[in-house]
Amino acid sequence: MNQSILFPDIQSWDEENRRVIFSAQQGGALIECSVSSDELEIISGYAIKNGEQALAVFDDCRFDMEELAEQLIEDELFSEDGKIVIGS
Repeated sequence: MNQSILFPDIQSWDEENRRVIFSAQQGGALIECSVSSDELEIISGYAIKNGEQALAVFDDCRFDMEELAEQLIEDELFSEDGKIVIGS
């Protein structure tokens, strides 16, 4: 794991877009990252019905999500608005 990219233990649920939002820090900059509930279901094998479940599954898969986000950051695969998006 790249020590220059840090992931604070803070996440939230975006009901409108059905995504878990979490942050990364690189060189003092805060980068918003998100993963879709569909992608969480694929990675975890669990069905996600609501935000509470999504956050619990994210917590179980946190290391995997951070690795995916880290790779996207290192590859500079940011969305048009400067965010990291895992899954559609």
